[in-house]
Parts: sequence; C-alpha cells; structure tokens
Amino acid sequence: MSHSFPDNRKTAAGSDGNRLRMAALLALATAGFITILTEALPAGLLPQMSTDLGVSPAGVGQLVTVYAIGSLVAAIPLTAATQRFRRKPLLLCAIAGFAVANTITSVTDSFGILLMARFFAGVSAGLLWAMVAGYAARIVPDELKGRAIAVAMVGTPLALSLGIPAGTLIGSEIGWRSTFSAMTALTVVLIGWVLVKVPDYPGTTINERVTISGALATGGIKSVLMVTLLFVLAHNILYTYIAPLVAPAELTQKLDVVLLLFGVTAIAGIGIVGYLIGRWLRELVLASIMLFAGAALTFGLGGNVPELFWLATGVWGLAFGGAATLFQTAAAKTSGKASEVAQAMIVTAWSLAIAGGGIIGGLLLEHSGINWLAWSVLALLSPAFVIAYLEKERAFPSKQST
Repeated sequence: MSHSFPDNRKTAAGSDGNRLRMAALLALATAGFITILTEALPAGLLPQMSTDLGVSPAGVGQLVTVYAIGSLVAAIPLTAATQRFRRKPLLLCAIAGFAVANTITSVTDSFGILLMARFFAGVSAGLLWAMVAGYAARIVPDELKGRAIAVAMVGTPLALSLGIPAGTLIGSEIGWRSTFSAMTALTVVLIGWVLVKVPDYPGTTINERVTISGALATGGIKSVLMVTLLFVLAHNILYTYIAPLVAPAELTQKLDVVLLLFGVTAIAGIGIVGYLIGRWLRELVLASIMLFAGAALTFGLGGNVPELFWLATGVWGLAFGGAATLFQTAAAKTSGKASEVAQAMIVTAWSLAIAGGGIIGGLLLEHSGINWLAWSVLALLSPAFVIAYLEKERAFPSKQST
C-alpha cells in the first residue's frame, strides 16, 4: 500500500530498518502458496477427480473456473468495503475461508456443493490477493518494497513446483480427497503463524479511501490491467489443461515431473525478478512475454516431441514465475495512493483470466484439438507485448528504483 505510515514502518522494520522481516513476509508467501494450491489442484488431480465424480475432464476444469469467478466478483467490492478494517483480522478471515472450503471439498460427494465450495474459496482468494502486495510493502521501508513483494509472491511458484506435484502424487496414491484434507491442516498451521509473526496495521481513514473510478483514472493502470489479463489468460489456457497437453508427447505418466519442472523454473524466474525488479521492471515484463511466446511457439510446432516439450515447459515456467510480482509491482508504482484498490483490480483481471482460460481452453479442447491451445496463447501474447512496449513512460517505465 502506498499510504504513508511512518510509525508503522519504524515498528515493522525494527531497529535496523534496512532488513526484511522474513518471518512475516514468509507467512504472506505461505498464504499465497495455499491460495494457488487450492486454485490449481484440480488441474493436477483432473483424471482422478473426473473418474471419482463422474464428470468429464472439461467439467472438472470448471472447478478452476468457478474458483476464479469467486475471486472475480469479490475482489474489488470486498476490498473497497473493507478498507477501514484492521489488516491482520481481515487477513485471518481470508485465510480461514480456505480451511472451510477445502474441508468441504474433501468430504462432499456432490459436484454442486463442490462448485459452491470452490466459489467461496475464490472469494477468499480475491480478498487475500488484494491485500498481500500492499501488506508486504507496509512491513518494510520504501527502498525494500519491490523485494518484499517478491518474497511475498514466492508462494506462487512454490505451489506450482512443489505443491501441485506433491498433491498429484498424493492423489494418485491415496486419493484426491486426502490432498484437500492436508490443505486444511496446513491452513490451520498458517493461522497460528500469522497470529504470532505478522504485524497488524490500521485500515484507511475516510479521507484516504480511494474510489474505483479514481484508481482507474490513474495514468497507466489500464495498460497494466490489460497486459495482466492477456498474459494470465494465455497461461491458464495451457495450465488448466496441462494433463491433456502432455499426451501428444507421451508424457502422461510423467505429469508430476512436468509440473515439477515448470515450478522449479518458475522459482528461478521469481528469483531473477526479485533481484532485478528495482531497476529493470520494463525489461523484465517484455522478456517474460517474449519467453512465454517462444515456449508457446515450441508447443505449437513440436509439442509431440518429448525433448521440445521439456524445453518449452522450462521456458514457460521461467517466464511465468515472476509475473505476479511484475504486475503487482507495476500496479503499485502506477497507482500511488490508490494502490490497494489497484491491487484488487489486478486480482480481478487475474481471476477473469483464470476463468477465461478454463472456458476457452475447454472449448478449444473439445471442439478444435489440443494443438490450438498453443496458437491461442500466441494470439494473446502479441497484443500484450505491443501494449507493454508502447507504455514506456507510465505503466512499464525503465530503470526506476524501488
């Protein structure tokens, strides 16, 4: 958040204000880990869930879609309505929502109830993601905000690299329901961690509150939102249907390894972004789009060749790893005092992209064939690159210090 809180910053930074408060930031990262894991687990467990629930693979893919719809409809109104609330209790409420939703998911036999649980998990995600970047920024001094956001976002690639493969393995060995039960247990542990290690901050005053129209009027924020939407939509068209995507390369039995490779390279991506984002935000955004486009082209031309599939997956992970940090940092820099509302808009764009990825990918899979997924990704990334390239003054400026 971009509001000025000198006393809070002094307290959060401690006696040596140039150091990150890692315990608190890692708690936020774990919250992100649980959010992404809850969102993406159906992609890794798609075959098992499809068989057990008697629903088609495309139908199970809609569990990702309805989660995203929950975030989509909740992020902006919930963020606007809760601006005055103290941050820590609000964060705990959002985290507790995952414990409830994952518990229901682990026990229900009704696909309708499962859809409802996923929707409300998405509502919790919408609120949480709108808070994380601003919360991380408040914990540290101004010069460390970009790095703090990168640390808070590390839960995303960790969930993709470790959580999803582990969940896929658990699902194949002892059942997908056990995976969601384990998620509930992890969430309960996180609640205790947040209670002990994460500092609390006040909400905004009436005079500090920002309207949605006011945030949208900020120069460059619309471009950040559009690039986010296009990039994440492209990602989710592929990732939601990663299980059928690996089939032409005869890697179905190695899906967990494919997910692991994606996540490991995503961790490398977020590490690179976290180190360089203070001065190279624009260049990192353009490089991420180009790398992802190169991976999509490889999938399209050689997705049936195992070696090329491994290469494209690694490049894709590298490109995607730092995306959340890049777009949330760009939104925070662009929006100024409207930062938290801008983050809610990023969440909304991200969630719309996830929902759209599930829907568009499902339609392409059922009516056009698996190869069209890669070409649709290229069609989305091309305008994303043009927008980011042209926005060199406001949305994605070059060499700005954090």
